[in-house]
Amino acid sequence: MPLSDPVQKRVEALNARYKHHGATAVLEHALKDAEVGKTALVSSFGAESVVLLHLVSVIDRTTPVVFIDTEMLFAETLAYQQELTERLHLSNVHIIRASEEAKKLEDPDGTLHQFNTDACCALRKTIPLQNALSHYDAWITGRKRYQSGTRAALDFFENEDDIRIKINPLAHWNSSDLQDYMAENRLPRHPLVAKGYPSIGCAPCTTPVAEGEDPRAGRWRNTQKEECGIHIVDGKVVRNGQAA
Repeated sequence: MPLSDPVQKRVEALNARYKHHGATAVLEHALKDAEVGKTALVSSFGAESVVLLHLVSVIDRTTPVVFIDTEMLFAETLAYQQELTERLHLSNVHIIRASEEAKKLEDPDGTLHQFNTDACCALRKTIPLQNALSHYDAWITGRKRYQSGTRAALDFFENEDDIRIKINPLAHWNSSDLQDYMAENRLPRHPLVAKGYPSIGCAPCTTPVAEGEDPRAGRWRNTQKEECGIHIVDGKVVRNGQAA
């Protein structure tokens, strides 16, 4: 199926073909099959990121890896990113940040996150990511069904606004699968995991999680926010399905 075919048609065919396959087969296909196109891995270098980064390093360590530095990350995350890049011999890591012009215009004093988390995510994460992904036909995520109710029906392949394919090789993995993989391959853990952070984002918007809480409870605590919440459709910022 050529790249000229609609994204939705290719996504449906890919999900049907790989419905009963595992993460490695899905990832190998995503990285090598011409019908998927030019593909990058987007990684937060967070609590569970090492699994997908390791899988990619085994299949093709020259795969483009996009890391968004929001400039509000924990120092531990930045150090972990450098450690994993070197240890896994990832040779094509792209560190993406918001433009200086945009930050001066929208968040000159670095306090936007205190009163508008959606706008801050758009400025520092979503828009830089969309700009970076404009060079690719598909991208690989570490999203998993078990992470939250909004991801319960997650497929391996998704249609992103009829623009590109979103690939979720670990969609069917659970927490035990991830922990077993890390242990079996002796992979280093993010240092904040041991301090009660099972899901790690920007420092101002991430708190430790108590025993028994949902692993993502520490992200945007005391709000209704579960994801970055802002996407780009037809060149416009979209919040909760409405173009802004």
